[in-house]
Amino acid sequence: MEREIIHTSDGSTTIHIKEWDECYHSKHGAIQEAKHVFIKNGLALFPNQKVSVLEIGFGTGLNAFITYLEAEELGQTIDYVGVEAYPISEEELQSMNYPKELDALEHKMVFDKMHALNWEEKNDLSENFSLTKRKQFFEDIDDIEKFDLIYFDAFGYRVQPELWSVSVFERMFKSLKNNSVLVTYAARGIIKRNMIEVGFTVEKLAGPPGKREMFRARK
Repeated sequence: MEREIIHTSDGSTTIHIKEWDECYHSKHGAIQEAKHVFIKNGLALFPNQKVSVLEIGFGTGLNAFITYLEAEELGQTIDYVGVEAYPISEEELQSMNYPKELDALEHKMVFDKMHALNWEEKNDLSENFSLTKRKQFFEDIDDIEKFDLIYFDAFGYRVQPELWSVSVFERMFKSLKNNSVLVTYAARGIIKRNMIEVGFTVEKLAGPPGKREMFRARK
């Protein structure tokens, strides 16, 4: 499928899939969305704790990079696992402007390293942050009670409803420890029902800029 680099409303870049008319991040602001959904309503629930994070859709590495910056600023220990079946290209990577837009050019080497690391290997990117990238389909995830927090950042239900199915959320539920959280930008009724069916307690929260609502699910 043909892909193009576009700028979102907050100045940060993302990838647009023309055939689907679907973006990797919100066209209303990629960085704003990541901070609101995954940091403010996810990571911030675990202050001063060691946190294991599973990201569903590593993609451009934006969520991982912002989480790394949070870990460095707060001194929080984070073990991060990013799952991605279709990695972006080197050309696409070089078009991502996140270090500049986040005023974090001193960490650009870390952002680049995130993408250069071998798959299936755990790497320490700092004293506070480790990253494991897994080249894997979401429906093949079989972790058991391993994670405190899931960033569920799959392509939207409109284009890939199978990624938001009961069977996928069963795997998410099993992979989480007790008293853990899944956050996502999505807010469709069918998604909420599928989450509840597998055992999650779901709450609707205010969404990021350009989106009215989002979900947070608790185990």
